[in-house]
Amino acid sequence: MLVKITDNQGPPLQSDTESKEEKLIWLMDKYGDMVIRVAFSYLKQKQLAEDVSQEVFISCYQNLEGFQKKAAYKTWLYRITVNKCKDLLKSWSYKNLFYKEWIGSLLADRMDSVETELLHIENNEYLYSRVLRLPLKMREVIILHYYEELTLAEISDLLSINMNTVKTRLHRARNSLKDVLSEKGDEQT
Repeated sequence: MLVKITDNQGPPLQSDTESKEEKLIWLMDKYGDMVIRVAFSYLKQKQLAEDVSQEVFISCYQNLEGFQKKAAYKTWLYRITVNKCKDLLKSWSYKNLFYKEWIGSLLADRMDSVETELLHIENNEYLYSRVLRLPLKMREVIILHYYEELTLAEISDLLSINMNTVKTRLHRARNSLKDVLSEKGDEQT
């Protein structure tokens, strides 16, 4: 026999007798799993999703008085979660965290074996270190174009330089990286 348990008293958020902490605990108990699932669907990493869920509930705690009851609590939490995820995905620290992986994807398509994977990791780290050793003017166009995915026109506007200068710096940076990578390839054979 299935028994459906419902909360006929309604959420304690509507009550002025409940403390802010009790309201937060109720929100976390009721919607905590949903917040983590939504965050995970955006971020694809459990630890990051859990971190975002903490930030979501901190934000809720700070803004409980501002909740206008025009939307459902679930909708309110969902919107906060989505916004926190989008902010994280746009943040430099998040992008920097995955920079090595991204640079490595320029070198190889798929891994076939553990040995190949280890070589791939080594190459990623090597390429990353070489990008960081480029002169600033070349390094910034490589990062802006490939990492930040800006167009040449956007880079030109951002750096306040001529479009042809951007093209020249990008060309020189690519050639420098190609030379370094071919030297490394010659050393390994």
